[in-house]
Amino acid sequence: MTALAAVELSDVAAFIRGITFKPEDVVPVDTPGAAACMRTKNVQTELDLCDVWGIPQSFVRREDQYLIPGDVLVSSANSWNLVGKCCLVPSLPWRSTFGGFISVLRANPAKVDPRYLFRWFASDRTQATVRSFGQQTTNISNLNVGRCLKLKLHLPALPEQRRIAEILDKADALRAKRRAALAQLDALTQSIFLDMFGDPATNPKGWPCAQLCTLGTKFSDGPFGSNLKSDHYRASGVRVVRLQNIGVGEFLGADAAYISEDHFRNLKKHECLPGDVLVGTLGDPNLRACIQPRWLSVALNKADCVQIRPDERTATSEFVCFLLNQPGTQRMAQDLMHGQTRIRISMGRLRSLAIPVPPIGLQRDFTQQVAAMETLKTAHRAALAQLDALFASLQHRAFLGDL
Repeated sequence: MTALAAVELSDVAAFIRGITFKPEDVVPVDTPGAAACMRTKNVQTELDLCDVWGIPQSFVRREDQYLIPGDVLVSSANSWNLVGKCCLVPSLPWRSTFGGFISVLRANPAKVDPRYLFRWFASDRTQATVRSFGQQTTNISNLNVGRCLKLKLHLPALPEQRRIAEILDKADALRAKRRAALAQLDALTQSIFLDMFGDPATNPKGWPCAQLCTLGTKFSDGPFGSNLKSDHYRASGVRVVRLQNIGVGEFLGADAAYISEDHFRNLKKHECLPGDVLVGTLGDPNLRACIQPRWLSVALNKADCVQIRPDERTATSEFVCFLLNQPGTQRMAQDLMHGQTRIRISMGRLRSLAIPVPPIGLQRDFTQQVAAMETLKTAHRAALAQLDALFASLQHRAFLGDL
């Protein structure tokens, strides 16, 4: 292993704070005299330019508040798990600045290669350390710039930095291709649904309509009040399905909670089984639904997670799940939602949602195509997991001088 000198971040880079403005100051990004303004929403794995605000350039007080390629945009005021999240700034189509909830980490190019700096700051180890420095307020965490600037990084010569950054860039590009392939498969399945069944909101194929509840042999929310509280959770036992486990078409299994077998026996009428459609009904203006996976043999849903057990004579799980996640269905459901700070749709209103019901044979054909797509996605996910492990290993070695 090559011994490398360690320097403080402040020796090779500086943080620059963003501009402040009010919502009424926002203008279209192509307005004459405006600068594009990046905000936390734009800080994703790569800089997301799908929704960019414009701000009059008069709000930019200093020249260094304009972005340059190679800057590292850092989320500096966000929820705890997102503070420190970063992305690299590419060449942009507008003169651009950044808002007060993000900061720029700008390299001194005479000392550190900007891409090397980005790869180091974005590494899992550095990100975990930066989050641990967060200064928590009521509902957000703030980046502790002073502590960040004291972080130390190993700094080889500039040509070696560029070589390391290039290796990591190529490895990350392979991961990006796998993620893009997964996204394309999702888009293809969505296209197949619309081609076979049409938009549920307009029902262009003229399918007969029925209330959502008629598609299931079981339509139930979870236990209320004292029947299920947070202090009932245990380290193991029967899995509890919570809102954070319900993704759009995907069961998110990482955040697990359990109750004891004895407690579950008293709540068995709320039992969820593989193939049940799970619907989140609270805290989001859109419905989101997924299917309980086969590996989860039994579970219990919370009160804000409705379960639908499709009647195999009239509906398949895949059809119901995709139906509920359609933008057209979302628009129809929004008319049934209520609440200001906590938007929700009641189970009664969800049951009454009128939806088109195509023939069961056509639904089964769709289910077979979904299964074929899932087989492809499983292979891509396995390959992506291997690439993620390789990338983590490369990162670890790179910043220890062993790459």
